[in-house]
Amino acid sequence: MSLPAVRSPWRRVILLVGFLFLYAPMVLLVVYSFNSSQLVTVWESWSLHWYRVLFQDSAMISAVTLSLTIAALAATMAVVLGTIAAVIIVRFGRFRGHTGFAFMLTAPLVMPDVITGLSLLLLFVAMTHALGWPADRGMLTIWLAHVTFCTAYVAVVINARLRELDRSIEEAAMDLGAAPLKVFFVITVPMIAPALVTGWLLAFTLSLDDLVIASFVTGPGATTLPMAIFATVRRGVNPEINALASLILLVVGIVGFIAWRLMAHEEKKRIRDIQKAKRG
Repeated sequence: MSLPAVRSPWRRVILLVGFLFLYAPMVLLVVYSFNSSQLVTVWESWSLHWYRVLFQDSAMISAVTLSLTIAALAATMAVVLGTIAAVIIVRFGRFRGHTGFAFMLTAPLVMPDVITGLSLLLLFVAMTHALGWPADRGMLTIWLAHVTFCTAYVAVVINARLRELDRSIEEAAMDLGAAPLKVFFVITVPMIAPALVTGWLLAFTLSLDDLVIASFVTGPGATTLPMAIFATVRRGVNPEINALASLILLVVGIVGFIAWRLMAHEEKKRIRDIQKAKRG
């Protein structure tokens, strides 16, 4: 027996409660970023004071720049490696070590951040003693660590997309004489483009948000944004953090909206092409 359908008014109420639970804290944070008071929870008056303080804080601006750079580079490399790994798992069929490869690829998804950070720290220390590289820990080691765990997330997203594709188009192109590499870049990549964008955004967000792993693998010369915020909050919540978080929400919202529009456009175009091919 199926469960009774929820009446329309109740559905609206449940949806409203869900949105309030998710977004009310963000709205409150943005509102209090315009508060002139030194106390985060005490409203005084509307002001842009903390935004001016933020843009004059060279240490915080440096942390933001470093985190955005690492996140962009890590997401790009994770998309490249994750795509290669997903193609190997989905397209190459069963091979010796297939199960182990798939397990090791997805292991970072369930591995605690503390264990991942500690293991990477020991790896970098051992490599420094054995090879003399990396000479010191900083931006490079953070980037390598973020690529390591972001690749797993990207591979899962692209893996799911590849399994949904109709391979008849790729097979038809190869029957007409196209090389497998050309088929991949001309046909497969455009078809999985929404998954590539989704994987990049997911990896970018995970890298920008990471605190634990970066704390293990960084050195004294590199401080990411989460580390700077955590160090500030330990001394007391600073209203400057509200202004910084509001700007991050604005940027992420704009980027997310643009990516959503592009993916929706590409998906509609793909559906139209498939329908035309079926009619033809």
